[in-house]
Amino acid sequence: MTDHATEQDMKLYDDEGDLLLPSELAADKVSLLPQDPAAEVEGRLRILWGQNMLRDMLEGRYRTVICSVNDEDNSHGMVAQLVELITTSQWTARSVTSYAKMFHDSVTIHAAMDREPYILKYDLDSILVFAMLRPKGRDHFTPDDISRGFQTIVKMLRGRRERLPVASVAFLGARSNRLLDPRTNAEPSFESVLRLMYDAGYRGDVYPAPQMWRFGNVGVFPSYPFPSSLDRMRAGGF
Repeated sequence: MTDHATEQDMKLYDDEGDLLLPSELAADKVSLLPQDPAAEVEGRLRILWGQNMLRDMLEGRYRTVICSVNDEDNSHGMVAQLVELITTSQWTARSVTSYAKMFHDSVTIHAAMDREPYILKYDLDSILVFAMLRPKGRDHFTPDDISRGFQTIVKMLRGRRERLPVASVAFLGARSNRLLDPRTNAEPSFESVLRLMYDAGYRGDVYPAPQMWRFGNVGVFPSYPFPSSLDRMRAGGF
């Protein structure tokens, strides 16, 4: 008799939970694929599929969060939700926007030749927000903005252990601060955004947009870089 439980012997839930929760009944779901730990490169982005980012922030799982901000209206963004829920913070959604506008106006006068996007810091006491400021005069970010913004963020994290652990939004599915590829005038893929972050040197966690939880028909991985087998399959191999 073997000491190892078979797949048929294992249960996920107590009582009849396994029978009551068939995956096809769930509207929001993902199909998580395993990765071979021995094949993973050193340093990776951990992808938090199915996790509530705001709740994890409020529970103190991270010291720093990366998101976006603009100088017009941030009432629907992650930063607005954080400042409203963290009671020890003196920031409000209105003051966050006012500071972004004041910063943009100052830069226009004193540093007009600097390269955007800028990273604004909002200290909410329990959470430090690195907010990527949407370039002035534009209603969206571009992939180049994300690349340059994360290069700056990596420098701001380097050697600062008190700013770790760190997590970032995916910059996709946003209402106010959209990310658009100028070549297609559409959002880039999640893989493309992860590549930009990774190539910039970022090695923290990433929370997919909630809309991505509805791709149950497509297998997803828990970290990036993805397995090399994906590239082989795209090239027609196995």
